[in-house]
Amino acid sequence: MSIKNQKLKDHFSMIRDRSEILFEISASSVMTSTFNLWSQEQQNLFLDICSGARGVKMLYDSFFKEILNPEHTPERLSSLLSELLAKKVTVKQVLPNDNERISDELSLVITDIVVELEDGTIANIEVQKVGYLFPGERASCYTADLLLRQYKRVRDERKKKFSYKDLAPVYTIIFMEGSPHAFYEFPDVYVHNISASSDTGIKLNLLQNIIFIPVDIFLNKLHNEGIKTKLDAWLTFLGCDEPEYIMELISKYPEFEPMYSHLYDMCRNIEGVMNMFSKELQIMDHNTATYMIDELQEELDTTKEQLDIANSMNLKKDDTISSQAEEITRLKKLLADKGIEA
Repeated sequence: MSIKNQKLKDHFSMIRDRSEILFEISASSVMTSTFNLWSQEQQNLFLDICSGARGVKMLYDSFFKEILNPEHTPERLSSLLSELLAKKVTVKQVLPNDNERISDELSLVITDIVVELEDGTIANIEVQKVGYLFPGERASCYTADLLLRQYKRVRDERKKKFSYKDLAPVYTIIFMEGSPHAFYEFPDVYVHNISASSDTGIKLNLLQNIIFIPVDIFLNKLHNEGIKTKLDAWLTFLGCDEPEYIMELISKYPEFEPMYSHLYDMCRNIEGVMNMFSKELQIMDHNTATYMIDELQEELDTTKEQLDIANSMNLKKDDTISSQAEEITRLKKLLADKGIEA
């Protein structure tokens, strides 16, 4: 049987049939109640994932943290980071998320894993389901925060022996499932490495680095060219849920097969995966609403500027501002009803 015609269930025997999954859900009032809260589209997506009709969404927070858990399987994250940093690296330890980390209730970041590598480098791995309006500004703040956290920790450890030379480079690595428009101006690029440099050529050890990975742009490339490199393999694993490409991946890079086995073993616990899926749906609802608020607020600000110009020229007003303001108020109320402050 060719890879193209293989089904995931043909390769991973632990995958359950759709009818079996539905029977187990129907036998539990709790699971039935949860399942019925979802839309038809969401129900089908859940069943497709658990039955192997499509792959698991690895950029879901719960799955990402389970499969790439740096405490239990540091070699997996080490392999991914080695490809992204273009050098062999090893995860040494997981660092705690500081309670003083920048607080942003409208943040669309859903995953935040901070690790120290063997050479002292600090890496913060984050996932964005929806691209930010201002990814550069936000990423700069996260990277500055990461560097400050390292500074405080190292200073407290070394006390009077502390030197700024004790600080290691920091990387904010951002996987974007849906990337902002600016990234589509570079349709052939799916890894953007950003660091400071001088216009004179002077070499200084500046520590802040940002890597953007627009996964949606990578998938366009995947569909045209297939899996060519180990980095392609990792991004296919993280971003692609099409069985044909998953089978190609494990054929070319067998080291990914145990990770998929891990995922489908998880999917046998229907109630547990339903709870994880519900959490992801809540995150997506939150992110969609807050993203819309950001967009509408920007439009409102622009409209106000245009109206000021129109007023100065005695031009006719319209009701655009009021309608936009009403929509922002509605979305904020939606978040408030869900217990989310905006």
